[in-house]
Amino acid sequence: MSKKLTAFFGSFTVFKGAAPELWLTFLIKFLIVAAFQISVVTLVRWLSSDLGMSDREAQGTVMAWAITMIVVTLLVGSLTDALGLRRTFFLGVWICLIARAVMALSPVKWVSVSVGLFLLAIGEALGTPVLVAATRKYSNTQQRSMAFSLIYVVMNLGFLAANYVYDWVRQGLGEYGYWTVPFFGWHITTYRTLFLVSWVIELLILPAIWFLRDGVNVTDEGVTITPREKYSTNSQPILIAGWEMIRQSASETAGFFVRLVKQAGFYQLLSFLLLIALIKIVFTQLYYVFPTWGVRELGPGAPVGRLLAINNWFIIFLVPIIGALTRRSPAYWMVVVGGCITAASVFFMALPPAWFAPIAHGWVGDWIGHFYLSLTGAVHPYYVMIAFFIIILSFGEALYSPRVYEYAAAIAPKGQEASYGALSYIPSLGSKIFATMIAGNLLAKYCPEHGPRNSAMLWLMIALTATVAPVGLVAFQRFIRVQEAGRPDSDTKE
Repeated sequence: MSKKLTAFFGSFTVFKGAAPELWLTFLIKFLIVAAFQISVVTLVRWLSSDLGMSDREAQGTVMAWAITMIVVTLLVGSLTDALGLRRTFFLGVWICLIARAVMALSPVKWVSVSVGLFLLAIGEALGTPVLVAATRKYSNTQQRSMAFSLIYVVMNLGFLAANYVYDWVRQGLGEYGYWTVPFFGWHITTYRTLFLVSWVIELLILPAIWFLRDGVNVTDEGVTITPREKYSTNSQPILIAGWEMIRQSASETAGFFVRLVKQAGFYQLLSFLLLIALIKIVFTQLYYVFPTWGVRELGPGAPVGRLLAINNWFIIFLVPIIGALTRRSPAYWMVVVGGCITAASVFFMALPPAWFAPIAHGWVGDWIGHFYLSLTGAVHPYYVMIAFFIIILSFGEALYSPRVYEYAAAIAPKGQEASYGALSYIPSLGSKIFATMIAGNLLAKYCPEHGPRNSAMLWLMIALTATVAPVGLVAFQRFIRVQEAGRPDSDTKE
């Protein structure tokens, strides 16, 4: 027992002497995620309330946005391998700053959507997936499993902060209120104010990127720095030089991508990730369906953000512990077990609320509703159901989600970490397409703004969709699974 405890606590000492870039990666991850989460939970409400779209129109717009992000993400890994992490980070952040400013301040609907929203998709694709490659490049073999677990904790710290800010702004200004921009006198809605808050957080990323050293790579032998060849301007005007840089990087990107799709492991990984997208659909619905569902079922100002934050609190504590205890376990089977628990959790939301009324009126409901959520009056049974659902979901997520990124990184050929790292975001992005294809119809049919509702059926459909993923991973594992670097051959066989 003593040896096991020593090994457990020893797992947390692997970061001794870690490269500064790894810690900067964690900081950048926190800021990027916080800015993105505020935007994503606001998105559908903004499209519906501020821009006057119907449920189906809003979800259709989100689907087009998600497709844009997927296309860019498929290319950004190769672009990063060509340009380097630091340059790609800078490019993505500047694009996001412009996009969020347009979404927050533009009074013209088509400009807000076509310029702001879709430019944001490009900027996010140039930033978030690159962090997978950064975690791989800036950690050695001993640090890697814990690094991916820790970056998942940092991601949830970003979610946690964003969810509290989301409720704080909505409850401070009102669900459909306004804020006056100092010095300018502009009146912007609650949802546009949230985009402006995410802009401020995005701005804080620039100093962190500045301190990243270009060409750093961490191996078991230590830290090496290989300066990358700079794009030469040859004293050309800035616009011509800029076009030349884009042309060169596009050519290198195309070459990387062609080689990528010719690899047999690429298609196995792609099949694995497409199944994971069906699990991720649960989380996508939390962002694109849950806020609207919560306002309609529980009323304006419902503490949607703090309910989502339950997940973040659990993940922050669970992931390092589970990561330390299971770091020798194959990532593939951790994904299968976690996926089963995640899919099972959604079935709680499909049960009759009346079953949970006694719990809602007891000490559990009092703790959830009055102590944690600061509600007044009787606690609706849905609050207890949501809490149970999210707690169980968190256990499943802690088991599988960090290991998806690790699996993609572990099977990546040397020199193509960013390409495979970008692919590991396909589940998140693919789930957006799956979710938005059905979300508008689910809300319109089972949880309309006006008229009778059948929310149990809405959540049942989501639960059944998510269940397909773990079943498929088990049924087709002979065809999908690839040996993970650093694991013995026996780990990848039955």
